[in-house]
Amino acid sequence: MSVRDLLIVGAGPAGLATAIAARHQGVDALVIDQGTVADGIRRFPTHMTFFTTPPLLEIGGLPFTTPHEKPSRLEAWRYYRRAAELSQVAMVLRERVTAVEPDTHDGEPVLVVTSVDAGGVSRARAGRAVALAMGYYDQPNLLGVPGEDLPHVSHYYTEAAPYYRQRVVVVGGKNSACDTALDLYRGGAQVTLVHRGATLGESVKYWVRPDIDNRIAEGSISACFESDVVEIRAREVVVRHRTTGAVRAIGAEAVFLMTGYQADHAFLERCGVRLHPETRVPEHDPVTNETNVPGLYIAGGQLAGVRTGSVFIENGRLHGEVIARAVAARLRGRA
Repeated sequence: MSVRDLLIVGAGPAGLATAIAARHQGVDALVIDQGTVADGIRRFPTHMTFFTTPPLLEIGGLPFTTPHEKPSRLEAWRYYRRAAELSQVAMVLRERVTAVEPDTHDGEPVLVVTSVDAGGVSRARAGRAVALAMGYYDQPNLLGVPGEDLPHVSHYYTEAAPYYRQRVVVVGGKNSACDTALDLYRGGAQVTLVHRGATLGESVKYWVRPDIDNRIAEGSISACFESDVVEIRAREVVVRHRTTGAVRAIGAEAVFLMTGYQADHAFLERCGVRLHPETRVPEHDPVTNETNVPGLYIAGGQLAGVRTGSVFIENGRLHGEVIARAVAARLRGRA
């Protein structure tokens, strides 16, 4: 088994930034991802526009050019794919990493990364260091109610066109729920927003808040506040009011559960990473991003714990330089 200097799990912006920075440091790195390049961005809403400027999305010193003030989802996905190509990032795609375990190779301590491809074939690779940059978009927060796994229910929103003149229930009260409800309304859907809070979240973008508030006030979008979903059926969603206990059924041909996402905490713990019992933030050195497991680093959204909104592409991409410098220094020390 050959040994790489650095194995990177995840081909999103943080993972690619780490790989490009590693190349600049002379570190031999390989990226492994269960999907494709920037797969999370590829699965964002089809017509989504970022609410940040292109320079704040750049990695590896490669300019992100666009004729627009703020880039679209498609432009961002193409940029990261192009960045990987121009930087000659070594990648293995469509392999799901199942374990990271310490071992030795010719007397040298290594970390062995086990992955499984789409055909079920398992493979092990060894690295002197491993960086986990898997983000949290693959782990939606589940409601745990009957019917959540029905085919017309999704934790990911794409576009409004298929839902023209359809009854759609959107669950949530933050940015993704508000954006989804507004896009569906403008696409001709009959939208009901269900939220457990008494009002929409304070973090809703300042230019979105008046829009969603006005649509609710005029009745264009129905809203059920202080309400919990208790069951999802084939053509309706059953909700219960938190204060009165009143139960009602809302007609729905489609349901979008925009309840947020979280890192795979169980996987991190299987790797030996200690998590804060409340925040679920991984134990790590803030200077190098190395965890309590020697040689195992973390980049991007996984560092946020349960507060996923605290790490975005804009700051998560910066972790790559930190990790690459730390790994390069580690290798020089061994030499």
